[in-house]
Amino acid sequence: MGGISVSVWDRVFEAGEFTALESHPDVVRLVPLLKERGARRVLDLGCGAGRHLILLAREGFEVHGVDISERALSIARERLLRLGLEAELKRCSMTSLDYPSEFFDAVVCINVIYHGTRRDVLRALEEIRRVLRRGGLALITFISKRSWKYGLGKELEEGTYVQSEGVEAGIPHHYVDERELREMLSGFTVLELRLDEKVVGGRRISHWVVLAERP
Repeated sequence: MGGISVSVWDRVFEAGEFTALESHPDVVRLVPLLKERGARRVLDLGCGAGRHLILLAREGFEVHGVDISERALSIARERLLRLGLEAELKRCSMTSLDYPSEFFDAVVCINVIYHGTRRDVLRALEEIRRVLRRGGLALITFISKRSWKYGLGKELEEGTYVQSEGVEAGIPHHYVDERELREMLSGFTVLELRLDEKVVGGRRISHWVVLAERP
């Protein structure tokens, strides 16, 4: 998203990548909290093939999803239709959300926001804050500098590298440590911040999981 060519993401989803993912455990855990708070309208920012659209629609929320890839949105529409579920889908960038201010009770953004430069990430956070109502919640994941991929590929700026191989070849990733992340989140009240890590094939996959509230 951000300044990335749309064709790159269309290629990724056309190849079938990221189309069969299970719901992220933290999104599953978020559902009871959203209900407890009386949340109704939820945005899945970077909804991809719709894994969280399906979960949230089944739980009775008014669900909206955005993605930069029309191919991803097409897959999501097909899945929702097949399951008899509803969600409003739009194609737009994470740095320019096509919604009014204070429109959502919650925003979910899983493994999306770091696909860009530091400026892209900051602009996306500004947009998330803008479309959230006061007291609204944001669940966002960021890629950590502890990840095995950190430093690989072409360096665009400090902390940002464009992958040169694999399914995300050509896509920038901005990696953060806790200090930088807390600086980026200065416009929010951070309720939870933790590392989510696992080792697959001897390689560490490391993401920050953030639950934040708009003051």
